[in-house]
Amino acid sequence: MKLSHALRFSSSLCLALVGAGGKTTALFQLARELIAPTPSALHPSSFSLHPSRSSLYPCVLVTATTHLHVNQIELADSHWIARKPEDFAQLEDNLRGVVLVTGLIGGDRTKGVDKSILYWLHEVAQNRNIPLLIEADGSRQRPLKAPAEHEPAIPEFVETVVVVAGLSGLGKPLTAKHVHRPEIFARLSGLEIGDTVMPEAVVSVLAHSAGGLKNIPPNARRVALLNQANTPELHAQANRMAGQLLSCYHAVIIASLHPPSAICYKPTGTGHPSIAAAKSAASAQGGHPLSAISHPPSTIYAVHEPVAGIILAAGASERLGQPKQLLDWRGQPFIRTVAQTALAADLSPVIVVTGSHAEQVEAAIMDLPVKIIRNRDWQSGQASSIQAGLSALTPAPLPPRPSLRIGAAIFLLADQPQVTPSVLRALVERHSLDLSLIVAPQVQGQRANPVLFDRVTFPDLLALTGDVGGRGIFSKHHVTTLPWHDESLLLDVDTPEDYKRLEGWAS
Repeated sequence: MKLSHALRFSSSLCLALVGAGGKTTALFQLARELIAPTPSALHPSSFSLHPSRSSLYPCVLVTATTHLHVNQIELADSHWIARKPEDFAQLEDNLRGVVLVTGLIGGDRTKGVDKSILYWLHEVAQNRNIPLLIEADGSRQRPLKAPAEHEPAIPEFVETVVVVAGLSGLGKPLTAKHVHRPEIFARLSGLEIGDTVMPEAVVSVLAHSAGGLKNIPPNARRVALLNQANTPELHAQANRMAGQLLSCYHAVIIASLHPPSAICYKPTGTGHPSIAAAKSAASAQGGHPLSAISHPPSTIYAVHEPVAGIILAAGASERLGQPKQLLDWRGQPFIRTVAQTALAADLSPVIVVTGSHAEQVEAAIMDLPVKIIRNRDWQSGQASSIQAGLSALTPAPLPPRPSLRIGAAIFLLADQPQVTPSVLRALVERHSLDLSLIVAPQVQGQRANPVLFDRVTFPDLLALTGDVGGRGIFSKHHVTTLPWHDESLLLDVDTPEDYKRLEGWAS
């Protein structure tokens, strides 16, 4: 999976990176992924890829409000030094490839651009419909950091903010060697200088309003990038951290990003004489050109996002002769068992769509932390209940844009109380590996319920009509199957005989 896919970049064109432990690597990797690789790819038809993937662009603008090392200029196709917007009369005629805009060069570092340049670049990006990527603070190449009073410098127009943390800092002492601004990190995490940095401390800083969340625009999408998950132990720690961070981030990405093994992009568009001098000085001080360093390929291990549970419980149960939502399953109604299972699997939010026998069904779950949506049009068929459930996905307390909050939804049926939290968690985990559009259990060669749908599929689900369920869009999207060995997933209850079979299986 590419970083652009993990970030769901197609939902925004202006992104800022803050934090420590791989910001610049992520910045240029994302920029390279978004560039159309060949002239033929610049045809307008090439810009519309699979809906779950990002589009390709003829140009990506990259800039920084902080310092960059001069060797990093080589990661761009062209480099422009910003003094004032008037200096860029020729830039708009040369928007091809990865275009890096920085301040003046001093020693072996570039200076950050000022606010007027940022706003000018944003206007250019909007007018040309091209991405603008901003590195918005510095970290002195430490894996972890806490922001100072003056940072991060994130413009209010930024749509997505990626907060990076390097997991190589875990288990290390809280000192300036491993943490940029350790005193501030100590205050935010509750540690003392010299204490061992544990995952709980990093989570505390990332989730703090004066830490990872500092200066993020209110309506921006928040993504935590847990980078440097280079060992199974670090990967496992990152997974545990992700669960805690989803209360304040829209997504948590676990990755091991590395700079390219060789640089093949020759900077153009700058004749600034200090660049060569700065590189020579860096080399004399023991630095190495990026092209001489070999790294393993970057890997995205998982993307954790909130996954909703939508329980369809609006049917009239005509063939059964009584509300199947209220049938007994081990001492309590079907609907209550299904809702408790969704909650136990950490689906959030859990939405129950009622219709026929609404008052009785709702009474059975009234004390549970679920959201009840009554479908007044339930008689028109299952499609109306799917639409009612999806329309109820609200992102509180994060910004009020459902598409930014929920990564996927699992649809559960009220007549399947035998579904376990284990299969729900397995569906969520499988989806996190590559953001599969549809994930369905497969039992004895047959697809079974419940089924997970990525948010990319929501428009197609909302377009369904009549008595058609989610399977109505299987022909439009690839279905990833999850091998499962619980034969009970093939059972549901439509008739008294079905209920007897289910009871027999349970006994």
